[in-house]
Amino acid sequence: MIPFDLAQFDEVGQDDHTASVIETSIKPFLGKAGLEREGAALLLSRLYMRQDTANRFGPFLKWAQARFENGIVDVFIVLGVLQVICEVVKSGSLGQIQQESARLYALAESIDKHPTFSSNTAIRKYKTKLLSRIAIRSLPSLNIGRRKGRLLANEGNIDRNPVQQNDIEVPHEVESVLEHLCNSLQDKDTVVRWSAAKGVAHISERLPLDFSDQIFETILNLFSIHSIAAASLYDLPAIAESTWHGACLACAEMTRRGLVAQSRLSELIEWLSKALFFDLRKGAHSIGSNVRDAAAYVIWALARSQVPSTLAPFSHNLAQRLTAVALYDREIHIRRAASAAFQEHVGRNNLFPCGIDVLGKTDFYAVSIRRNAFLVAAPQVAQHWDPTMRELGSQSLRSICLGSLDIFGPMAIEKSAHSIDVSDLHGGLLALSEIAIAYREIGDHNSWEVQLRKIFRCLAHIPFDVLIGPRNAIVTAAACRLISITVTLPELHPDTTSVPQWRKIVDHGLKHRTLYVQEAGADAMASQSLGILIGAIDYSVYDNALFDAVACLLEIVKSGQTLPKPNIEARRNCYAAISRIMSTIGGNIHRYLSIEVVTSLFECLLDGLDDYSTDQRGDVGSWIRVACIQSLTTSIEVLIRNAKEIVAFHNYLPPSLLHSAVCGILKQGVERLDNVRQEAGVCFLRLLHLPLPEVHNATSWQLPGLTLLKELFGSNDSIGWNEASWLFPRAVRLLEVPEYRPSVLLGLVFSLGSKTESTVGSEISLCSSNSHALVQYRPLAASLISYVKLLPVTNKNNGYDLITLVEDLIARAKSNLASNVIVIPVLQTFDILLEGDALTNIFDDPLGSKRL
Repeated sequence: MIPFDLAQFDEVGQDDHTASVIETSIKPFLGKAGLEREGAALLLSRLYMRQDTANRFGPFLKWAQARFENGIVDVFIVLGVLQVICEVVKSGSLGQIQQESARLYALAESIDKHPTFSSNTAIRKYKTKLLSRIAIRSLPSLNIGRRKGRLLANEGNIDRNPVQQNDIEVPHEVESVLEHLCNSLQDKDTVVRWSAAKGVAHISERLPLDFSDQIFETILNLFSIHSIAAASLYDLPAIAESTWHGACLACAEMTRRGLVAQSRLSELIEWLSKALFFDLRKGAHSIGSNVRDAAAYVIWALARSQVPSTLAPFSHNLAQRLTAVALYDREIHIRRAASAAFQEHVGRNNLFPCGIDVLGKTDFYAVSIRRNAFLVAAPQVAQHWDPTMRELGSQSLRSICLGSLDIFGPMAIEKSAHSIDVSDLHGGLLALSEIAIAYREIGDHNSWEVQLRKIFRCLAHIPFDVLIGPRNAIVTAAACRLISITVTLPELHPDTTSVPQWRKIVDHGLKHRTLYVQEAGADAMASQSLGILIGAIDYSVYDNALFDAVACLLEIVKSGQTLPKPNIEARRNCYAAISRIMSTIGGNIHRYLSIEVVTSLFECLLDGLDDYSTDQRGDVGSWIRVACIQSLTTSIEVLIRNAKEIVAFHNYLPPSLLHSAVCGILKQGVERLDNVRQEAGVCFLRLLHLPLPEVHNATSWQLPGLTLLKELFGSNDSIGWNEASWLFPRAVRLLEVPEYRPSVLLGLVFSLGSKTESTVGSEISLCSSNSHALVQYRPLAASLISYVKLLPVTNKNNGYDLITLVEDLIARAKSNLASNVIVIPVLQTFDILLEGDALTNIFDDPLGSKRL
């Protein structure tokens, strides 16, 4: 604009003609959609800020308010008008703004009356900007110099004059503006949230410390709006993204201006630690990258505004989280933002452990390429000279490999533990341990045992002197930990082990003077290998250790213990160890173990048949059940074959205990998993063909229904119990034996309630000769339907009948009404029987109808 009065260009008698022409010719461009609107808004704002034309701003506001209130104005005109007003409020004279403040507030409020305006992102942004600037101009400046450049160690937060603060009278309108800005921080659009964040910080900068601290507290409360009902960060609703992003932006802007009190740092960093990993799945993509980016911005601002002494308690936490985000975040701009925040803290505060070294591996350029960040920078951090960093790196490697373990697992094994440098060797052993854990987590027993032996074999490539060196305590501890995780049964035997010196490594660890090495050696003797070791000991030589060994097994496997349960593999090995102990002591059992101890061992095995534990690998409880089936069978065989030598044999293996074991094995033999049924069938046939014990009244140990059992399963048929079409037509007839009926019926019900195709898959087809659907079930359902159709409604000869079957099913459900695991399969069994017309005859009997 020209620097002198525009009236000089007016003709005589045409006052304000020049200014009017400029205004009139520019106003139409405010409704344009392109850059001409930007230019027109800038020109008009400069016109209204001139001293000789400032009186035109009031009429302009009246014109704009009239157009807004009518609601017929175009969206682009609203944008142009708001741009003009925002520029004037920002740079115009204070008197001009204060004179028109009431009309400016009214103009902003009129926007919300029209849905077309309030739904437009750009209009909401300019409205937020306008309200912020009006509030800022209504507050006195406290003459606080904005901090620039490096914050020196002896600098503190810039203190504001308390006398000056007490003299400030905050207008009521400012509180309304702050309320609006807090709502705008949760807006669905980023530009609105960003404008609101800057507005909140600018206003807080002019307020007393207490007032600005209250504002900051309100912002922190935004994080908890959607967090109260969420169990974890990943359970938050999608709308929480906007709220968290706005809160992070506001925190960053206030932090940059030194408006965060030291007392608020703990709560702020707690929320930031969560915001750095904010990632919500929404359909086929995820949201939350802007939250993570803003969180890194806040941490960057903390380094520039806080003295090192206030950040020292949080430095370790921030260093770990920033390193993780800089290396592994999916988005390049977030990895860069985290790296920049890390660099700012290292450069200004020097609080992060090994900051310079880590920064050299995770700088702005190193993390820019995702492949480089994951495969180059991350392993370099894992091989760091600091043992803590190596531990974190190895855990990170496991998490990466879990995604494609069949590809990354062998690669990681091949590259680990090939150096004699203590730091590299320690990191390699830690990495091997974590990879072994990964195989245990997702692999089946047969596949991961092969991989564990391959990992265990890596110890053979490391010089023994290095593993037990006097100054290599961390290597010895890592080797003991690797042994505890990867040792398998073949490795326990000297003839089959691939690492003959592994026992010497463990023995050295147990004798080590350093506590953590001793603990690692103890872990190698304990954990899941403990059961294998206990079962392998020759107790005829070390008979004084037997009582303690059995007590240890019972403590591990008993289900009622208050301590956390060991992992599933450890418990499985302990169940298997019971039969090995029985086989070792054989006919001398009465000399080594009391009747009570043996009874407790059998009770634990019977309890193990009801272990249906699950994890991410599925029904891992089946490993326990198979181990118990095998251990029960072997233990019974050992006792019966040595019955003649065992004093008080009838107390060590009472007939009732034998029959309970057979019932439990038969129950597993008719359940849903093919491999469990097969193992149960093999073990049952071993018991079926087992001769009676050579004791008085031996027939008490004879299996009930022996004739029927031999008829059904006595042949040498090569088909196994895992073949459902062969098994279930025979298995349903076990219901004819009263002693087996409860267990077998429960097993059948469980199988009918499962979704396993081999047991209960069903098809419904339409019969051409009938109007009703012919239900075809295979193979368990078909077998049960056929069997039930042959049952009489009642049976006076104490045989099985329809009414008894229905009563048994109902009784099973009634006794477990709180357990859906039982009630739902019972209902599904009734549904299958009714659809298959297996219960039609029961309605002929009044008692039968009443039961149903």
